[in-house]
Amino acid sequence: MPEQSLPIRIIGAGLAGPEAAWQCARRGLAVSLYEMRPQRTTPAHETDLFAELVCSNSLKSDSENSAPWLLKHEMRHAASLLMELATRTAVPAGHALAVDRLEFSRLVTETIAAEPLIRVIREEVTTLDHFPGVTILATGPLTSDALALEIQRLSGTDRLFFFDSISPIVEADSIDHSRVYMAARYDKGTADYINCPMMREEYDAFIAALAEAQRVDGHDWDRAKYFEGCLPIEEIARRGPDTLRFGPMKPVGLRNPHTGNIPYAVVQLRQENLRADSYNLVGFQNHLKFGEQARVLRMIPGLENAKFLRFGQIHRNTYINAPALLTPTLQMKQHPRILFAGQLSGVEGYVESIATGLLAGITAAALATGVQPIPAPRASAHGSLTNYICGADPASFQPANITFDLLEQLDESIKRKVRDKKLRHQMVCERAFAEFTAWSQQLSTLLPTR
Repeated sequence: MPEQSLPIRIIGAGLAGPEAAWQCARRGLAVSLYEMRPQRTTPAHETDLFAELVCSNSLKSDSENSAPWLLKHEMRHAASLLMELATRTAVPAGHALAVDRLEFSRLVTETIAAEPLIRVIREEVTTLDHFPGVTILATGPLTSDALALEIQRLSGTDRLFFFDSISPIVEADSIDHSRVYMAARYDKGTADYINCPMMREEYDAFIAALAEAQRVDGHDWDRAKYFEGCLPIEEIARRGPDTLRFGPMKPVGLRNPHTGNIPYAVVQLRQENLRADSYNLVGFQNHLKFGEQARVLRMIPGLENAKFLRFGQIHRNTYINAPALLTPTLQMKQHPRILFAGQLSGVEGYVESIATGLLAGITAAALATGVQPIPAPRASAHGSLTNYICGADPASFQPANITFDLLEQLDESIKRKVRDKKLRHQMVCERAFAEFTAWSQQLSTLLPTR
């Protein structure tokens, strides 16, 4: 094992922090992991567990040769702890990887606490000065005001933020199963989603009610800056009467087996936990008053008597202007012993947060042992993600999910020869994984694992 010369502290035990700590520990390095909960709470968290999934329980598609699958495939190869625990706590979700939220967080918390090389400290960190070693900031989108001001001071830039939303959850026994059906889109995989079909008249009435529903007061939500990948349903509906039918209520590929027809619109419900006693409304994040949510959402066929275990909410997400501040190894340009990971670093999504935690943990291990950090190869999913957040235009930067267009594409000469899109995607993924594997092998020589 490499000899540790610098201490490592990781601030934040959401998704990125525990993964970063684990990557350091598996290389034989001691880590202090700070988490302010339960001493300080946040507007969205409900527990003091690590890796609490706030918005949904989905870790995106696991369909082979998709960008989210590739990112997870690379993480599994790199022995990601959170990917392993996500697999162990998976619930049925068709081609997606979804988890039992509580069981997942519980296992992450217990595993990290049981690791002798990881010291968990339950207190808020408000200053970044005078620490002699390596710091990873992984405090997430709900970074405390005090620490956010400290980051702003250190970076010399204004704090950036956008608004994000949370989907409602209903009790399984309150769903009228005579009005819904189980299906997966285009009958691919297992029929794991509950589908609530709507006729045109039902959809039109729902849209009208949504337009009239009262939103939460206290902020100028009309001018709020939302993340485009997680818009509230009322915001989507404001863009036109059919926008929801081309978004979360898209009926394509969801033929109703009872009628043989494709509904006019569909609301999908995804299993929330291993007991299958609750379901979340997929893509139905919103910021309506709770009474209004109950009234409007009970217009959905099958949810007329729904019991809501959690209503939709909205919260502010904080992130840095990564292109102006970070290198591809997630180090600050002006303060190279300070790293950023998770949504605070400028990525969006659970899987992306874990991936940056993995990369930051490896970089921190290198810095602590005097090894020159090596960025993930550009062709890999990890390298493509860091290439975006560190190489985008700082003037127009917004957080991003991993998508196929972020990956390094094939040469035009190859594209002309290979017309089949699926085959081209396969070729991109195979090249990405090969380069990631070679990078991992190089790291294992420089930073051997236990």
